[in-house]
Amino acid sequence: MFGGMLKEFKDFAVKGNVVDLAVGVIIGAAFGKIVSSAVSDLLMPPIGMIAGKIDFSSLFISLNGESYESLTKAKAAGAPVIAYGLFLNNTIDFLIVAFVIFMVVKQLNRLKKPPPAGPATTKDCPRCATAIPLKATRCPHCTSEITA
Repeated sequence: MFGGMLKEFKDFAVKGNVVDLAVGVIIGAAFGKIVSSAVSDLLMPPIGMIAGKIDFSSLFISLNGESYESLTKAKAAGAPVIAYGLFLNNTIDFLIVAFVIFMVVKQLNRLKKPPPAGPATTKDCPRCATAIPLKATRCPHCTSEITA
C-alpha cells in the first residue's frame, strides 16, 4: 500500500507541470523581494520627500492613546498599533506585482500558438451555400440533393 502511494507521488512529482510550478514559485518569491525593495527603497522615499519629508513605513496610529517616537519603539513597548504606512507600502508592492504578472501573462498568451483546427465536420451546399454535415445527401435548407 505504502509502496504504491510512493510510486504515485513520484510520478506526480516528476511531471513537468510540478517542476514548472516550483520554478515559478521560486522566481516569483525572488521577484517579490525585488519589487518590495523597489517600492520601499526607490519609489516611496521620493514620494515621501514630495509629500513633506514623510517616511511612509513609519506611519502608525497608537491604539492605547500614548505617543511614541517611532513605530519600532511603539512595538517594543508592546503597544497596539495600526501600521498604515507599512500597509500602504505592501499595497503598492501588490499592485506592481499584479500588474507585472498581468503583462507577462498577456504577452505569453499572445505568443501561444492557436490549437490546430480539427477535421472538417461540415461542407457547403453547392446550391445555397448553407453548411451541412459531411454525410448529408440532401440540404435541409433548400432540399437539393447533394452528390459526392
